[in-house]
Amino acid sequence: MLAAERAHEPFLAVRDGGGQLRVIALGADAKTLTVGRRAEMDVSIGWDGEVSGLHAELQAFSGEWTIVDDGLSTNGTYVNGNRVRGRQRLRDGDRVRVGKTLVVYRSVQPVPVPGTVPTGEPPSAGQLTDTQRRVLVALCRPYRDGDRFARPATNTQIAEELVVSVDAVKAQLRLLFTKFEIGELPQNEKRVRLAECVMQYGLISPHELD
Repeated sequence: MLAAERAHEPFLAVRDGGGQLRVIALGADAKTLTVGRRAEMDVSIGWDGEVSGLHAELQAFSGEWTIVDDGLSTNGTYVNGNRVRGRQRLRDGDRVRVGKTLVVYRSVQPVPVPGTVPTGEPPSAGQLTDTQRRVLVALCRPYRDGDRFARPATNTQIAEELVVSVDAVKAQLRLLFTKFEIGELPQNEKRVRLAECVMQYGLISPHELD
């Protein structure tokens, strides 16, 4: 990983089916790279049965990389929990999920891009109940070490930490999905998106995750 960063070129980091970390250099001269389960793909993810033979494409434009899935895959491509519909630009640290596999994009020297103005105001810390805050802290605790491959805590893990029932956790999460306006997302995306929103908007502080 350090060697890839010192090369000052964008790369992908992914753990294969055996848990081994793989670093895939994208290269300064590459324009289009294929992603899929077949061995001949430029980024081959042969260990994941939920990845299509040809799943998506990575395309470079003026030093920036995008990921394209315009119907190539069966199960879809997700960036930071949001499904890609067509083309999406990648930014340093973006988490791309294909099948069950998580791929982290690193640009090393990201091109400065002004932040997009959100269409609506996110919930403030004052709009969360004490119970909801405790649920969110437990949900986000796996991220405390800065691991980009981390996943939000499960309902069972949250329930055990808070000493409540799993049904109580589910009820609070349903309220939070509505409050953050992510209730329409597929079930397997909601938890990741909720954790990302909480950390993005600074609704819980890093020391609360310790």
